Amino acid sequence: MKPLDPRLVRVAGAVRLHLGVSVVSGVLVTCLILLQSWLLAHTISGAWGGAGMDTLGPAIGAVVAVAVARALLSYAAETSALYSAARTKSQLRRRLVAHVTGGPGRVWTAEHDGQGSPRAGELVTLATRGLDALDDYFARYLPQLVLSVIVPMAVLTVVFWADWISGIVIIVTLPLVPIFMALIGMYTQERTDRQWKLLSRLGGHFLDVVEGLPTLALFRRAKAQAAIIRKVGDEHRSATMGTLRVAFLSAFALELLSTLAVALVAVEVGLRLLGGHMDYQTALLVLILAPEAYLPLREVGARFHASMEGVSAADQVFAELDRERGVEERSRATARTGVPPRQSRGDLRLEGVGLTYPGRRRPALADLDLTVHAGEHILLTGPSGAGKSTLLSLLLRFNAPTEGRITVRAPGGEWTALTDVSVDDWRLGIAWVPQHPYLFDLSVADNIRLGTPEASFEQVREAARLAEADEFITALPDGYHTRLGERGTRLSAGQRQRVALARALCRDAPLVLLDEPTAHLDPENAAVVRTAVTRLLAGRTAVIAAHDTGWLRSAVGDTLREVVLHAPEIEEGSLSR
Repeated sequence: MKPLDPRLVRVAGAVRLHLGVSVVSGVLVTCLILLQSWLLAHTISGAWGGAGMDTLGPAIGAVVAVAVARALLSYAAETSALYSAARTKSQLRRRLVAHVTGGPGRVWTAEHDGQGSPRAGELVTLATRGLDALDDYFARYLPQLVLSVIVPMAVLTVVFWADWISGIVIIVTLPLVPIFMALIGMYTQERTDRQWKLLSRLGGHFLDVVEGLPTLALFRRAKAQAAIIRKVGDEHRSATMGTLRVAFLSAFALELLSTLAVALVAVEVGLRLLGGHMDYQTALLVLILAPEAYLPLREVGARFHASMEGVSAADQVFAELDRERGVEERSRATARTGVPPRQSRGDLRLEGVGLTYPGRRRPALADLDLTVHAGEHILLTGPSGAGKSTLLSLLLRFNAPTEGRITVRAPGGEWTALTDVSVDDWRLGIAWVPQHPYLFDLSVADNIRLGTPEASFEQVREAARLAEADEFITALPDGYHTRLGERGTRLSAGQRQRVALARALCRDAPLVLLDEPTAHLDPENAAVVRTAVTRLLAGRTAVIAAHDTGWLRSAVGDTLREVVLHAPEIEEGSLSR
């Protein structure tokens, strides 16, 4: 691990301010250490020489004042450090959330680690418990790192001025401490990384189990999953204890090394003092300052272990932020306008498009050629794994093609690469209904107007009516003001799907993407959803991914062009009815 991660300095302005405060505090603390050491040596030698309280009183008062000043300075520096840590954690969390929710290649589409990215539970652990561990890094490790540079140099300067022989002893033994720290740190890094990965894995798996608990209970698999959590928990416990053992042993090794070095200085000072080659005050000054030269290095070693978890978490955040950075930078090249682009009302063309997720050999989608004309309705069919949802993720720009290209054309315009259109603007022109729509613990009306927060209540109710949802919403205890609970637990699967369709209708976007909208619904609810989809698709371009062949027999079936995906090939044909 680098002593100071430059990415933290670049990303978080609070880090730069904190480093400045740490340097100033370090200089002041160093001055106070030197002053306190001289005052102590002067006071003790004066008392040994028989000086009275009238002479020693001011010196004793100065020692107390310096001690109080050091305590106040340490308090102020740590308070500033914790404030900087809070700001930095907030900045990193905001960037992580923005990365997850606002661009191509987003992690929340990779529920099964298909893109080599953390799953939802791991991201939660990373953004909470992981980044919280940065407090030790900012409040203790970084200030101690500054002191480990300033204090030994200042102490060595004063000791050389007072007694050059002791200065040589210190300058020879002092480098041994950072050498041992580096050796121990290289060994500890791997253990800490493993500990953090196990903690992330435990958090992710635990969240998956909690979310799927009803299903696990139904299929009598709850005990098996509990055993897996127990196993992962035990692995994390073992890794944590192993890291702690290394930390304790390294602290012991550094303490022993520093103690022996200070003892060596004390022996040579004592022998020369007995031989009359050194005065008492100088000997005291050297003996008081010698431990101060080693103390910051010992402390930085101890703080290093305490801060490692936070640094590992920050490193994972940066790895996540850097993922597919090139695609995002190309997307940002086009300025956001805040309105849907004209291309979303035109044609779409995919030429040789393929996508292979990192860490996988088999492509999720390969060599796809497809043109979708404005106002056309496409039905994607094919077996699981053929790439239907992958194709929708490309159109949503949650992912970028690893081969081929996607172009768009506004009505009467020229073909343009999709990457040349602002991501935010492109999504403003899309209404998306996923297979498992997420409903928030808000009112029904707020869930419907999620994509159009400025929509009036009349618009919300009209969208619900078109989605065949008005009747059951009105029957809820508070109607449209009824809170749905987390993930819409108050509603059935069919009702949740119709609320999602109402959300899409309220958005009134020119391009509609639907991913298995009738999956897992009984025939009655599926028929109701298809009826609502018929209204949603009127006058819009649409791409529907579905296994359900009932779409071909529905009211919207006459307008559908079926595209059959066979991974990795595609077979395109038109429906004749």
